[in-house]
This record gives sequence, structure tokens and C-alpha cells, in this order.
Amino acid sequence: MITEHEGPGSLVILANFVSPLAVGLHEESVLRQWSRQAPRKLWLTRPGDVLITPVPLSDAFRRYVFQRLGIPDGAVDIIVVPDTPHVPMAEALAGHGLLESLRARVGERPTARLLPTALDEASVALAMDLRIPVMPYETGVPNRATLRAVAELNTKSGFRAVAHSLGIRLPRGRACTGAELDRATGALLGAHERVVVKPDRSAGGHGLHFLTRGERTARPAQPPEGHWVVEEYVDHTRAVSAQGHVTAALTEVVYDGEMRMNGGSFAGYRSPLTDLSGPARQELTAWTGALGRHLALEGYRGPYSLDAVSAQDGTLYALECNVRRTATTTVHALLSRLTGTDHPLPAWATGTAVAASPMSFDAAVTRLAEAGLDYRPGDAEGVLLYADRPVHGTDWRYAALATDRARLTEVEAGLAAALGHDRS
Repeated sequence: MITEHEGPGSLVILANFVSPLAVGLHEESVLRQWSRQAPRKLWLTRPGDVLITPVPLSDAFRRYVFQRLGIPDGAVDIIVVPDTPHVPMAEALAGHGLLESLRARVGERPTARLLPTALDEASVALAMDLRIPVMPYETGVPNRATLRAVAELNTKSGFRAVAHSLGIRLPRGRACTGAELDRATGALLGAHERVVVKPDRSAGGHGLHFLTRGERTARPAQPPEGHWVVEEYVDHTRAVSAQGHVTAALTEVVYDGEMRMNGGSFAGYRSPLTDLSGPARQELTAWTGALGRHLALEGYRGPYSLDAVSAQDGTLYALECNVRRTATTTVHALLSRLTGTDHPLPAWATGTAVAASPMSFDAAVTRLAEAGLDYRPGDAEGVLLYADRPVHGTDWRYAALATDRARLTEVEAGLAAALGHDRS
């Protein structure tokens, strides 16, 4: 488990998926979709903690999590912040009259610390209003220069600039404005059969457009003031990612894995990496470490990830970094917590299992139990439903754990069979 989840004092866990760090606040639909994953943050809680979430948690999910964590029901305060378009979640607290209630809770917890999902200006302002530190900053809160560096590295152009300075291999490409996009795309298509057009600030594959030379493919809308990155498309065998963590004393690579992709969008993860050549995996580790040391110099503390693809000839190309808590950070933390080990996990994965028909949360857990897959603390293998019941009751986000890669494949196949549908 990463360091900020350890030690005394309560955490105020801010699940601020609605933040301008990953995408623009005008992207209401994608922010709303990401916010549905906020219930997974309940796995980070301990008695006395406060969870601030953009979506309510079902009673069944809350019982499920607390039973496995050994936490009494009611020992964690949960504050739900209703959706507020175009406003960062940390600011929306005041607009919904929830700030005074939060101040009162913090007043009862003199050693409380704020743990935001995204380190944006609004979350730091909230910590200062509450007079509590942001974890894991030894100075209490990061300075403005650090916030600027974090915001910049969460853009495609900002990452490319830093990667160039660190000697990290990138696909050929360039950053441009919307007014320059057609010209930049045409020039790159003149040299490469296929290119990718990316909004400068985007995440999880949102907003990507793939264009092929000679095809009449619609280009994305291009307001002149917008910012984009156009890159050659790297024909690849797999997409990979490594997760790093920065403290005042140490930068380390915590885990790596292969990303499951669906149309350029993140759809799951399998760790550790096993199908990448030794030199390529070492290169990914070295790049991730170099990026972490750069972040440390910028004053950043906490988790970050580096995403890359392996080309047909085995050459590795970095695509982007995520300087925030990612889709795998909480899952890795909860699995480490439930297994009770600080050693690398043997084999684990995340994904979405599609049920043949809608079902309740309790019914889905019953299916797992009947299949012998319902994970309990200390088990060597099993499945956890880590993000509450999906909206339509069919697409279940899960984490799976096993003793090795072959057994992990069997566990995931068992989950698909238990829900009556193929795994996606």
C-alpha cells in the first residue's frame, strides 16, 4: 500500500473526478461517466475517515466493502456532492451548502489530512480553507509552481516536452493550435500512413481520432483557440504502463502491467508485465524512474504513471503520463491491503465483466460465492467488485487476484461464466 494510506490521523478522501486536470470541465458527459467510478475510493478508508464522493454509494456496496475491510458500518462519514456542471468538485461543496458540515467533521479530527484524486488548484484551496495538509506533502500543501508543473504534465504537449528533455522515446509528432491542425495533420500524413489526433488535455483515450492517408475521414472540430497533438500511429503489439510513486526521500516504480484497450480507450489492466522483452521492460522502468525524479524536483509527491506501446519490432514508445491517481492506483492499494503484504502482488487484473442480464449487487456477489470466486482477506485468489453496481446492472468492474498468470486467466474465465457472459 502506498505511503499516504499509512500512519495516524484521519483522511478526508476527495474523489474529485470532476477536475480540470484530466479533461476540460466542459466535457460534462465524460466527467459524469468517470465519476461513477468514485465508489471505489471507499476501499481506502479506515474508521474515522471522511469520503467525499460525486455519486451516492449503495447500502449493499458499503456493507460489502466494510465487511471485507473489517470496518464497522457507520465508522466512515460519507458526503455526496451533487453534479455541478463546469465546476471542480472541490468548489462545488460550497455551492451545495456542504462546506460547513465538512468543516465541522474536520474540527472533530485535529490530525486530518486531505487525499485528493486529482491535485488541482481547487483541492489545494479546499485544504487551505480546512487548515489541513494535503497528503503526502511534508510542507502541508504544494506550492503554485508544483501545481503548474502537474497541470502541464497532464497535457500531451507538456509530457512531450519533458520526455524529450529526459531522453524518452516518442512517436514523431507535434503540438499545434486548432488553427494549425489541418496543416499539421496533412504534413504528418505525408510522412506516415496513419496518425492520431489528440486533444492536448485528455485522458483514458477520450477524444482521440485515428486518421489514415487517403481515407475520407472526418477530422475533429477545431476551434482556433484549441490545442492538439498530432502523432504518427505506432502499429503495436501491446499497450503497457508503469506506476511510480514519489516521496521526499524516494522515487520508485511500484508496479507495471499491460493495458487492455478498446478503440484506443483504457478498458482494464493486467499486472505484472510478462510478455514484454527484458530490455523493453527495463527501459519502461528507467523512463518511469526518470519521470519521477523530474517530478520530485518540481516538488510533486504521490503517484503517477507512464503509458507506452511496444511496436511490432519490440521498440518501446512513450505516449503520455498521468500525474494523479489513476484507474489502477486504488485497485492496487486495496489488493495490497487485503492480502496484508508489502511484497509485489503475484498476478492481478482489472476489467469489466458483462452479465447476461441485469442483477442487483447482492445477486452478483452471490454468483461469485457460488463459483468459489468471492475474495476474502487472506485468500490467495478471487474476485472483488470494486466500484458498486453499474447503472444498468450488467457491466461489472472487477479486480481479480491469483497466484500466477495462468491461474489469473482461469479466474477471469470463471467470473465470465458466473455472470453468464463473455468477459470484455
